[in-house]
Amino acid sequence: MEAAIKQFNEYLANMERCALIECKNVLTFEEAVMYTGYSKGQLYRMTSERTIPHSKRGKRVFFDKAELDRWLLKDKVLTTDEIKSKAATHISTRK
Repeated sequence: MEAAIKQFNEYLANMERCALIECKNVLTFEEAVMYTGYSKGQLYRMTSERTIPHSKRGKRVFFDKAELDRWLLKDKVLTTDEIKSKAATHISTRK
C-alpha cells in the first residue's frame, strides 16, 4: 500500500510539472528535457554543439518553447499521399 501511495504521489508531481510546462513560453534545461523527451546528456551535447536553439544567461540555459516546436518539426517526413500528390502535380505541370 505504501508503494502505491508513493507511486501515486510521483505521478501527481509529474503531472504538475507537465501542467507548468504547458503554461510557460521559456523553459529551463530540466523542463526542456521533459518537453522534448531527449535525455539530459543528449540535450547538453546539442546545446554545446549549437544544434538546438537555446539561450544562455550566465551558466543557465533556456529554451523558447515555440522555437523548440519549430526545431522539433522542421524535418517533416511526407506521407505517401503527399508524395503521390506532389508527383501528380509535377507530372501535370510538365505536360
